Amino acid sequence: MILVNFTNFDFDQLFSMSDDTNPLMMLVWILPIILFVFYGQQIQLFVTSREIKKGIAKLDSFREESRTELINYLKNNLKVKDDHLKKIDKFLDYFTIMPVDMDPNGIVDKVQHTVRSREDYTRTHVKSMSLEMSDIELTKVQTLLEIASSLQMIYKIINHMFLTAKKQNNYPLILPLQMILPFIMEQAEAMKDAIPAFKSGQPVGDGIGPMVVGKMMLEHQKENIAFQTSLSQIDFEGRKLFLLKAEGPGSTVGRPADALETITMKNKIDAIIMVDAALKMEGEDSATTAQGFGAAIGGIGTERFQIEAIATSKKIPIFSIVIKQSVKEAITLMTKEIADTAEDVRAQVFEMIHENTSQGQSVLIIGVGNTAGVPQ
Repeated sequence: MILVNFTNFDFDQLFSMSDDTNPLMMLVWILPIILFVFYGQQIQLFVTSREIKKGIAKLDSFREESRTELINYLKNNLKVKDDHLKKIDKFLDYFTIMPVDMDPNGIVDKVQHTVRSREDYTRTHVKSMSLEMSDIELTKVQTLLEIASSLQMIYKIINHMFLTAKKQNNYPLILPLQMILPFIMEQAEAMKDAIPAFKSGQPVGDGIGPMVVGKMMLEHQKENIAFQTSLSQIDFEGRKLFLLKAEGPGSTVGRPADALETITMKNKIDAIIMVDAALKMEGEDSATTAQGFGAAIGGIGTERFQIEAIATSKKIPIFSIVIKQSVKEAITLMTKEIADTAEDVRAQVFEMIHENTSQGQSVLIIGVGNTAGVPQ
């Protein structure tokens, strides 16, 4: 134990120090207050700008890297000539103007038409760059082009917001950018890291839905039911199962809504089960599964709208099973933990069929997601 002897301590000297006025110490305290009162916003703008500049520099490197990867893939793998490669920069700057939505009636059909017109245009012009390009290679190039185009657009928007705030010398204007930048960077980095998987044609996390259904389709006859969409029919304990997924192993999500429309025109479907990846919340474990109701499908919403409309008109219940994962896990190389859930999810699908249907009924099972590297 440490004992302190206060007997000889001079308390008068201690308290008398507070009465002394030191001009230097006053300046040390007063100057920063004056600086922050008059120049606080400029100081905050300077500090924040340095952080945002680092993020923008990363975005610039991401978009340049994605462009370089795309061009190298076309040159080295598909032997595309230099004069055709000049089209790449034109493709990267292509934009899509969504239809007017003041009158919402029919807006879904308009959006679907606009988006599919762009897809068809891109597909035709990319195909014209190399006569040796197979359909699988074409889907790879389209995906790489979409990644490069998205990264370029993200960079341009963030850079525009930053330069506008700097031009106005307005700190409150830069605050929203500072708040959303970490989320933007997470998505941009995930897209950049997704390039190697799509180049090599390997499965990504979003492909877990097609993987589950694809395994069920093995050794069964397949048919092309819609654009880039494959269908198999099997029997399971007195029930007829329609197995639907995008046509692999190309990088595509297919058109499950069009396939559903064709199937329901010729067959009576008693239940729909959709298997898809879903973004996990912070704190949730990756590769966990959950069951629910409704159409589990992402995108801009046109496919989901079409599926819901058909199911409603035919009075078909929709059940869903989702596999939780992060943004990065969804578009990068599929992890072992996610791949290992395939058997468990398939068991859940069969259990769901038992619980919600009876013998003699028909069930449509849709594997939703990008089927890159996933055959059927």
